[in-house]
Amino acid sequence: MTLRQFAFNNVLRNRRIYAAYFLSSSFSVMVFFVYSMFAFHPELKEGHIHSNVTISMHFAESIIYVFSFFFVLYSMSSFLKTRKREFGVLIMHGMTNLQLRRMVFMENMLIGAGATVFGIGLGLVFSKLILLLAQNVLRLEKTLPFYLPFVPALLTFAAFMVLFICISLFTVSVLRGHKLIELIKGTAKPKPEPKASGFLAWSAALLLAAGYTLALVVKGTLVVSALIPVTVIVTVGTYLLFTQLSVYLIHKARSNRLFFWRRTNLILFSDLSYRMRDNAWTFFMVAILSAVAFSAIGSLVGFKSMYTKVIKRENPFAMEYHSRAGNPAELAGKHVEAVKQALAEAKLDYRVLEAEMRYGRLENGKSAVFVRTSEFNRIAEAAGEPQAGVSGDEAAVVYYGGRASTPSSDGSSVRIAGTMLSLVPVQRIQSVTLPLYQEYYVVSDSLFDELQSSFQAEKQEHFYAFDVKQAGNLKDLGNQLSDLLEQDRGNGKFKYQSTDYELYEADQSYGAILFVGFFIGMVFFVGAGSFLYFRLYTDLDEDRRKFQAIRKLGLSDRELSGILTQQLMILFFVPILIAVIHGAVALTALQNLFQYRLVVESTAVIGSFALIQTAYFFLIRTRYIANVTRSG
Repeated sequence: MTLRQFAFNNVLRNRRIYAAYFLSSSFSVMVFFVYSMFAFHPELKEGHIHSNVTISMHFAESIIYVFSFFFVLYSMSSFLKTRKREFGVLIMHGMTNLQLRRMVFMENMLIGAGATVFGIGLGLVFSKLILLLAQNVLRLEKTLPFYLPFVPALLTFAAFMVLFICISLFTVSVLRGHKLIELIKGTAKPKPEPKASGFLAWSAALLLAAGYTLALVVKGTLVVSALIPVTVIVTVGTYLLFTQLSVYLIHKARSNRLFFWRRTNLILFSDLSYRMRDNAWTFFMVAILSAVAFSAIGSLVGFKSMYTKVIKRENPFAMEYHSRAGNPAELAGKHVEAVKQALAEAKLDYRVLEAEMRYGRLENGKSAVFVRTSEFNRIAEAAGEPQAGVSGDEAAVVYYGGRASTPSSDGSSVRIAGTMLSLVPVQRIQSVTLPLYQEYYVVSDSLFDELQSSFQAEKQEHFYAFDVKQAGNLKDLGNQLSDLLEQDRGNGKFKYQSTDYELYEADQSYGAILFVGFFIGMVFFVGAGSFLYFRLYTDLDEDRRKFQAIRKLGLSDRELSGILTQQLMILFFVPILIAVIHGAVALTALQNLFQYRLVVESTAVIGSFALIQTAYFFLIRTRYIANVTRSG
């Protein structure tokens, strides 16, 4: 048998251990390949979206590539530790150190090449589905047909082969310097009693509490300033939580004799302190990576939900036309007729709501805008906004409700310049009825007509709301009208707005970021779950020997299964619980930044990941207990 054949047979014999590593690596390759295939798609070579998508895709590829390097390095190092005894036996039977390193290098490259080819193959199989998903996320007008991605395939293959070569060379160098006795003992060397510092344990709790408090207390733009210090504090606190506080709490639980000597708690907690110490770095990585995934995807989903709701709330009508001061009346009439004609040709049921906005001056020298009550209430009723109830010299002070704002008026009477009239504000209304971002006065129709002589003639504006019934999506019609009216941009001052087209434009700009962020988050989460799997199966042989010995002392299969289930629950869900808390705090801080509630979006994202982790736990639990309880 040649060394190459021997290396190949070794991979087949250890396929149980290498299976998760192979599949996780293949997943990283597949995502990298999909991003490349999308970035190089021929249908995206033209148009403004191409540059945005290309930059986002290549940025995502860089992140995935860097993450894959450390991911493969960690997993390969973990698996080599489980084979130390095997390497020692091979050296005892005459294998030289050079041959051993060559064998490990060939094994790594065999797995790496297989994972790369398999990942590219998976990408090709699911490419049409992923392209269709991207097309819908980005709301592209053009379809994204399947094409033969030679360049993405070559780029992916070359990039990951270089990565696996570098990792293989590094892992081979790690074997250099190990003595034969160390390899023979493998992981059987006795472990010292895990110890924890009370000072560091309490420091972990204090750091996490301080980081959470700072993140939750700051508001507005201060959230951005607090981002770096909070991240550093929470990261250090998380590391100390797993290395010190967890062991400290287990020791405290063991000192409680009534608790420690109850049922199988003695076995559970005696072994748990060793597991927590040995797996501290893995738990830390899982918690941080999962928190990043929660925060990234939750932020992106929340931001999309936020801007969608804000656009729809601030623009309650399907189409709006605002003729500003200085816009020729004949041009405004032409545009309004064009919109009416387009809606009529589309056979849509609609009505036009109009409001006249006039500018005047108050006695204190400030400019003020006045609107008739009848016109304001007609539009407000259609938009589902509060209506004004004024008569005589009364007025309703309206301030824009699309953003966090408060009225500047103190409610006292104001006199209109050049007249003997004083307005008495009797209402304060927060509303998006009219597209005015300053306070304005809604007065009775008779008072509005009486004030005509005091208004500034050159400052006259008209607002037209097109209330379309059961319209569906008017994106295409809005785009056509926008292009048509834009031809007169140099001839007047106006603004045309279509809600559906504005949402489409926002999705075009933001969709690429959402698409990239979602897959990066998924890669991080899959990587976090794989870290747990790798660490668990690294200790499998030791666990099998240990629990087989305990079974001889009278431990039943049911009790053994219960102990293993409890340990696995702690190992799987404690890091995820910490990550969920981190993610919830981060999303709450984001909510404080944008002053927009993200409870529903955050719960949906974190709940989805929790369900995935739960399903992963039950899958691993069944297989792991079967392997531990298996004789031999």
